[in-house]
Amino acid sequence: MKISRRNFIKNSLVSAAGVSLVTAFPKTTWAKIRGANDDIRVGVCGFHGQGASHINRFHQIPGVRVVALCDPDRNLLYNKALEFNNRKEKVDAYTDIRQLLENKNIDAISIAAPNHWHSLMGIWACQAGKDVYVEKPVSHNIFEGRKLVQAAHKYKRIVQAGTQYRSDLSMYETIDYINQGHIGKLVAARGFCYKRRDTIGKVKGPQPIPELINYDLWSGPAPLNPLMRNNLHYDWHWVWPTGNGDIGNQGIHEMDMCRWSLGQEKMAPRVMSIGGRFGYDDDGATANTQIGILDYDPAPIIFEVQGLPMQTGTSTMSHYKGIRIGIVIECEGGYYAGGRGGWIYDKDGKQMKQFIQDGPGSHQDNFIDAVRSRNTNDLKAEVTKGHISSALCHMVNISHRLGQHCSPAEVRTAIADRPLIIEAFDRFQQHLRANGVDIEQTGVTLGPWLELDPDTEKFTGSGDYGLHRFANEMAARKYRKPFVVPDLV
Repeated sequence: MKISRRNFIKNSLVSAAGVSLVTAFPKTTWAKIRGANDDIRVGVCGFHGQGASHINRFHQIPGVRVVALCDPDRNLLYNKALEFNNRKEKVDAYTDIRQLLENKNIDAISIAAPNHWHSLMGIWACQAGKDVYVEKPVSHNIFEGRKLVQAAHKYKRIVQAGTQYRSDLSMYETIDYINQGHIGKLVAARGFCYKRRDTIGKVKGPQPIPELINYDLWSGPAPLNPLMRNNLHYDWHWVWPTGNGDIGNQGIHEMDMCRWSLGQEKMAPRVMSIGGRFGYDDDGATANTQIGILDYDPAPIIFEVQGLPMQTGTSTMSHYKGIRIGIVIECEGGYYAGGRGGWIYDKDGKQMKQFIQDGPGSHQDNFIDAVRSRNTNDLKAEVTKGHISSALCHMVNISHRLGQHCSPAEVRTAIADRPLIIEAFDRFQQHLRANGVDIEQTGVTLGPWLELDPDTEKFTGSGDYGLHRFANEMAARKYRKPFVVPDLV
């Protein structure tokens, strides 16, 4: 059945509160109860970016059907639903996740909406009896990530975090090799997100909401603020109400591998950030150049973000020991550099042992296997793992947002007893100078050392002049009804 875009919009049913968009595509009723060998029926929520790859991957897994789509952008929704229609595949389309979750013929949902929606969609899905694949980071803040974990456990749902490196066998081999002591005692786990990010521009006032987007639904748990940037889509990563910067966007993958390599199963007891937004004046708020220190004992995670190129006039990015996006695990007798595959090097940089990416398949395959088995132990990235690694990114950003404008000399004084951090800060300055940024003039945001109780996941007040109270406030948010993450899930 072929329909036009005009008819699609004409046949949409959208109330003032933003209920579901019901397409003119035919629906199918699947009345029987799904058994172990029956199809897994998936709804994909959000597909302006990563969600499209979710749809493609689920299409390739035997016994899985994508039967529903959800996005508050009716233009995107129409275009994606049309692809199904052209393949003569039946699909339901919604603008409101709540309406999709009422559909009892959906077994699981895949969440690739903006970060601020991840946890609430996941919680609602667990409460509705659906299994969940949720993209990284699994949360926009620490509080809601823990609530998603609680919901998954309470309702006995299969919830997979989208940290795909967990499905790569070579990473298991690498970490086992390091932990067996082949290159000595661990010194530091370094994560790198050297990924070019240009300016998002600067507007003079509120911008019009793109046609056919339900902005109330798009905003959801975030404040319903005027649009103060050129692009609604994607650039939400670089503003605090909806995004978490590149440490929470790309960097969450590397943060997860760093924590995994250290064998740490809880949040770090201390955190500090050094950084800022350099190189241009735009509507972005998150740091584009940053060092985050997660002070685990006996070895820390030192995480670096660079969004500017190696130097002015080039698109090439800097690297650390050959790594731009990936990890470097430093030990007393050498180091590992890589991500999906990589090399063990000795202290002189000589290659000793190679690990080749040889994953068994996609992360979505693993999710579906666990949906069928009903065993959370089958998951490579059970949501608790995703929550902890996401929370580390949030900790770094909280320190940054509570930071003070300082000179480079003041930064060096604050880290004088930490040679690994001094070395990273020296490279930080050199990188900015190569891009024409003189931080002697601009200054840098030095975040405070914040202490945290890993058991309660709360910041504590040891010698921080009450900053822990502000940090705990920033570890959650004020939600607007009806898009509220509850204290009791």
